[in-house]
Amino acid sequence: MGKILSRQALKKELSGLSARRSPAGGPRGGPRIVFTNGCFDIIHAGHVRYLKKAKKLGDVLVVGLNSDRSVSKIKPGRPVNGEKERAEVLAAFQAVDYVVVFDEETPYELIKYIKPDVLVKGGDWKKKDIVGSDIVPDTRSLPYVEGFSTTRVMEKIGRLRKP
Repeated sequence: MGKILSRQALKKELSGLSARRSPAGGPRGGPRIVFTNGCFDIIHAGHVRYLKKAKKLGDVLVVGLNSDRSVSKIKPGRPVNGEKERAEVLAAFQAVDYVVVFDEETPYELIKYIKPDVLVKGGDWKKKDIVGSDIVPDTRSLPYVEGFSTTRVMEKIGRLRKP
């Protein structure tokens, strides 16, 4: 089975993993499941560093990826890259174990469905504002990686294109 899964296939895969013991040991006795989410439209070094740090918080890293429709609702004019391509890029990272696309504006229902042990977002999020923090007790905001943003990359590309 690949890394890019439907919601149902992911739940089945994670259930199969829970029977195995792990060094980090999640509360259910199986591997510690870490969940993060985002648009991941134009991947940059900040994303790479963030995903590596997120993976270190457990055994399995699941990335919830906003669908194209979801991205366009929260970031007008985006995404630049389609959800299939964004999912493919994320799945290529060693730190990422699974990618699941969600169509809602927030990943709340997905988080509720898969029940991760750790919920994580980047440092531009306050812990109390992280969607799902009310249902995942171990919620973390990782330090923000200064100097990297998709918006900054897009602005730079825009400047390069102007005569």
